[in-house]
Amino acid sequence: MKKVFKMRDLDCAHCAAKMEDAINRIDGVNKATISFMTQKLTLDAKDERFDDIVKEAAKACKAIEPDCEILI
Repeated sequence: MKKVFKMRDLDCAHCAAKMEDAINRIDGVNKATISFMTQKLTLDAKDERFDDIVKEAAKACKAIEPDCEILI
């Protein structure tokens, strides 16, 4: 399944790259990309674990930039 999520309070392009890397390491993620310019996360992951993967991605983002949120 592939979905696009808006992000809030993503303040740094370097942090966006670190978040993208962290999300891509989550088990079940096929590909994740974060656009700092549009403040969007595009997530392609396994259907059966998609909701859990989104939660893990949100935790990974918070660990890198505590104010950043993935708007679900």
